[in-house]
Amino acid sequence: MNNSYLCDIVTSKSSPFSTNMSNPTVNDNNHTLLQAINIYKEYKSGEQILPVLREISLSVEKGEIVVIVGASGAGKSTLLHILGALDTPTSGSLLYKGNDVSRLSPSKQAELRNRVFGFVFQFYHLLPDFTALENVLLPCFIGKQFSKNAPSKENFHNRAVSLLERVGLGGRLTHKPHKLSGGEKQRVAIVRALINQPELLLCDEPTGNLDTQTGDGIRDMIWGLNKTMHQTVVIVTHDQGMADQADRVIKITDGRIIY
Repeated sequence: MNNSYLCDIVTSKSSPFSTNMSNPTVNDNNHTLLQAINIYKEYKSGEQILPVLREISLSVEKGEIVVIVGASGAGKSTLLHILGALDTPTSGSLLYKGNDVSRLSPSKQAELRNRVFGFVFQFYHLLPDFTALENVLLPCFIGKQFSKNAPSKENFHNRAVSLLERVGLGGRLTHKPHKLSGGEKQRVAIVRALINQPELLLCDEPTGNLDTQTGDGIRDMIWGLNKTMHQTVVIVTHDQGMADQADRVIKITDGRIIY
């Protein structure tokens, strides 16, 4: 698979959100894309309280690959979901380019998840009744509600086809998930995550459900995105190969970052 396959199709775009750096606790580095400040997360079951994340603070810089590692149950996936605005912390702040995500309207938060963040999951989460092409196009159709100047359906279609062809799936456009291998499903999921040209790619165990050879191919694909497009990536993984190649590794134990 050629690592330059996506460079001329997926390109960075300007953010739909303004930048407000007036908060004195905010990192004023223009290269900081995302910042978590004193994130605490707990779950309640009756009278029991289960702390999952404890005073997590970190930043993600543009163009870097950050890998989050830790034992199962350490809080890695919960942290990734909070970083992607899929979940909310019990306390603490998540800042996107200086903007407190919790202060955005529900509509703006949905737009952030659709246009700024791209998500890749261990179990793919492809819709079983949709073809590979239709699964990739779904974020485009959802995103049209956020922009009056959204590309046409034809442009969306052409971009999706080009991306799928470039990851070796040109012959699988009309195949539904049950006719795809695990590696093919994950490639579809990655293309779906990229279709709206996100600033940040968030991956939760992207190789965890794959054999070693297929997992290596997915890892090469993600690193190729970073090399050719300067794609910013945050990955939760048990894959030591990913940790070894990352720009930065964050280790979580019992809900805390270990330095």
